[in-house]
Amino acid sequence: MSFQQDSYQNVRVAVLGAAGFIGRWVARALTAQGARLFLFVRDAVRAAETFAAYGVRGDIIELDLAVPGRWREALLAVRPTITFNLAEYGVDRTDRDDATAYRINTELVRQLAETLAPIRDSQWTGQDLVHVGSALEYGELRNDLAEDSTPIPTSLYGKSKLAGTEALAAICHERKLRALTARLFTVYGPGEPAGRLLPTLFEAARTRTPLPLTDGRQQRDFAYVADVAEGLLRLGVSPTKPGNIVNLATGRLTSVRQFAEYGAGVLKLSDGILQFGALPTRLEEMAHQPVAVTRLAALTSWLPPTSIPAGIRLAKEFETTANTSLTQVALSS
Repeated sequence: MSFQQDSYQNVRVAVLGAAGFIGRWVARALTAQGARLFLFVRDAVRAAETFAAYGVRGDIIELDLAVPGRWREALLAVRPTITFNLAEYGVDRTDRDDATAYRINTELVRQLAETLAPIRDSQWTGQDLVHVGSALEYGELRNDLAEDSTPIPTSLYGKSKLAGTEALAAICHERKLRALTARLFTVYGPGEPAGRLLPTLFEAARTRTPLPLTDGRQQRDFAYVADVAEGLLRLGVSPTKPGNIVNLATGRLTSVRQFAEYGAGVLKLSDGILQFGALPTRLEEMAHQPVAVTRLAALTSWLPPTSIPAGIRLAKEFETTANTSLTQVALSS
């Protein structure tokens, strides 16, 4: 089954973590495809505002994914043809509870796969479940991070996400579930949580105050969020063995400094705003060769196309439009 502009037309799709940074973009892409969406969120009121600004349409289901009984009942009632799992815990540096990390990043994945296996849509030829993993699963590896490498995660987030990836692979083999893990790297764009690089650049552009940064020498694979959402949809209809892992990345490394300088150019930041070297580089920063993307290209005949300057321009334009939409929603409520 190849990816077409109507691949998800009228398909019943569940999105867990639908109001999150990447989740809302996946939901937006599925809305554009005409999917029948079921959006699992923690706060329905806030999610509705987000979905209005992002052009997302679907049934909003409010529940706590840490409580298995409720979401299982909801999922069984929905009986999705395909599910995208973007629920996670630990991206925010303040999220440091071990039990919660393993409950959301590992146990939820296992329980989700076990719940979906017996209700698979036999007429659907794509994936039953697309689970979003993380580059931090690789941990201390320094090579090209090929999917068949042996990971060495060091952080709570990386360890718990890897455990979820492994649990999914085991259930795929046991229950014949068609599912894969898409490992994401440095995703940027509208909706990013405050404190990350692009939002801080936007804030510096608004306030025109100096922005302290690290020396910026660390290399990252930056992917624009709309490309990542499209990549997840493409993987959802790709033919791959159950439990497979696919790096969803560009295959190109760019230094953090270069990204910031691209942003300064797009946002017209004056000299002296970016203060490189004012902050220490975090100890957990990864260092590796360009990410292996041959599996992604082979499965989808596609790689994320948006350049960093173009992505920052798109993010700037979208944020302006989205803020206007949110203001209109607030005034009409």
